[in-house]
Amino acid sequence: MRTQADPARLDRLFFALSDGQRRGMLDRLSHGPASASELAEPLGMALPSAVKHLAVLEEGGLVASRKVGRVRTYTVEPRALDAMEAWVARRRKQLNAQFDRLAAYLAEKGPAAT
Repeated sequence: MRTQADPARLDRLFFALSDGQRRGMLDRLSHGPASASELAEPLGMALPSAVKHLAVLEEGGLVASRKVGRVRTYTVEPRALDAMEAWVARRRKQLNAQFDRLAAYLAEKGPAAT
């Protein structure tokens, strides 16, 4: 596992997740593979729009597609959120360290500091 995620990759990942319809598609794909039309229909979306959203999800590394004949089937990439989770964990660790230093400072100053 890499310690630092590629910033451009994180940008694509966050951008892909920034749209509610794309998140809806991911929710559906978490239950199993689906075709573009199966993903478009419950969202009331035209097939060309769905294909554009799926391209963004694929570029973001969140889904993979496989074409058999005329049907393209999409699946969730199992490790897709690892880079995001690592990024969030680093930020959480930094914030917790800052809060710990603040708590130690306030404890050192005593009740008058609060």
